[in-house]
Amino acid sequence: MKGTTVMFKAFGGSAAACVLALPVALAVGVPVAQAKNGDTHVSGQGITQTLDCNDSALIVVGTGNYVTAKGTCWGISVQGSSNIVVADNVINDITVYGYDQTVLFHNGDPRLWDRGRELGMTNRIDRVPA
Repeated sequence: MKGTTVMFKAFGGSAAACVLALPVALAVGVPVAQAKNGDTHVSGQGITQTLDCNDSALIVVGTGNYVTAKGTCWGISVQGSSNIVVADNVINDITVYGYDQTVLFHNGDPRLWDRGRELGMTNRIDRVPA
């Protein structure tokens, strides 16, 4: 019976901490995302497409796709294999999952995150001259 009481006390303490922490986190404020609604998704195999990012996120999923992103992208996420993305401008981040992905961008200072390389896969994320 004593063990049960201790477990309930620990649970009660954790619940109380969550109840107190949530309003504090909301009062401090969370950064507001600057991306627009209407992210662009390109999904498939062997697609060649030129599009306007329109200050939104570009998400490419599949294999062997070639996407040219004009204008400004909030962020780019690429998943799959052998995709190529060339972007004019990226503001926030470029995240690459998978193998043999290439993301090239001309302008911006995005955070570069190569999740594939973390697992020993080879990808390329580079700034290139306009």
